[in-house]
Amino acid sequence: MFADLKNPVFTDTDDLNEMARQIRRDIINMLLISKSGHSGGPLGLADIFTALYFNKLNCLPSDPYMDSRDYVFLSIGHVAPVWYATLARRGYCPLDELKTLRKINGRLQGHPAPLKTHGLPGVEIASGALGQGLSIAVGACLGLRLDNKSNRVYCICGDGELNEGQIWEAAMTAAHHNVDNLTVIVDRNHCQIDNRTEIVMKLEPLADKWKAFGFEVFEIDGHNMKEILESFDKAEKVKGKPSVILAYTKMGKGVSFMEDNYKWHGVPPNDEQGKIALSEIQKTKYGDFVDYYAEK
Repeated sequence: MFADLKNPVFTDTDDLNEMARQIRRDIINMLLISKSGHSGGPLGLADIFTALYFNKLNCLPSDPYMDSRDYVFLSIGHVAPVWYATLARRGYCPLDELKTLRKINGRLQGHPAPLKTHGLPGVEIASGALGQGLSIAVGACLGLRLDNKSNRVYCICGDGELNEGQIWEAAMTAAHHNVDNLTVIVDRNHCQIDNRTEIVMKLEPLADKWKAFGFEVFEIDGHNMKEILESFDKAEKVKGKPSVILAYTKMGKGVSFMEDNYKWHGVPPNDEQGKIALSEIQKTKYGDFVDYYAEK
C-alpha cells in the first residue's frame, strides 16, 4: 500500500491520527472474526504504534531485518492485534491476512513470533511471558554498541507488567551501562487483567521510580500525536543514560463502553458490541480490510 521508505510516511498529525483510527477499526474487525483476543490494550496503543511505524522508525517493509533498522521489542505480547494491524498497514504483510488472527497454522497468533518461527516479518522475538522484553532490549543495545552501530531500540511495556521484578533488574542494567540508544515506552493505562493497577500493586510515584533507576523520564498524553512525536525526538537526544516515556493512555480508547475499564483487558466484543464500536470509530479513507457483517 505504501512505498518502502526510510523517511517518515506521514509528517502531518492529521494523517497519523487517521491511520491510528483505521488501525483501531482493524483491531475490532480482527477480534470479531477470531472471537478471541485482547481488546483494551491494543486500542489504547494505536496512536503509539502509528507514530512509531509511520513516522519515527528507520524501517523498510521490503527488507524487515536490514542491518540499519531500528528495533522494536513488544514486551506485552498480548496486545499483538495492534502490532499486526500496524505491520499490515505499513506493508509488512497483506491486509487480508488480518482475517487469520489466532487461526490454527496462521502467522498471527495470540502472542507474536518472528518470521523464522512462522510469525510475521518485522517481529524480532517471540513475546508474551511478561517482564522479559526489557532484558532482551538492553541486550540488543549492548550488542549494537559492541558492533559500533547507532540503531535505536524501543521496548513497549505495560504498567501492570512493572510488577515483575525482572523489569527493574533490566532497568538497573540499562542505567549502569549507559545505554542511551534505548527508549522504553510504558503504556500507563492504570488497568491490568484483574483490576486497577493501584489496587493490584501500587506503582506511584512511577516517574520518580524510573528517575531513581537512572532514566531520563518523559510523561505524555499517549493519545496526543504531537506529544508522542516530540517525546520520541527528545528521547533520541538523551546522551549517557536510557530514557522512558510514560504514555498515559486509556484502555479501550475510541470505544465508549471499553474506555478505562480493566474488564476489557482480555476479551473481544460480541457482534452487537462490535457494531457499536465500529460506529464510534469513524471510517477512514483507507478502507476496512473486511466488511465483517457483510461476510457473515
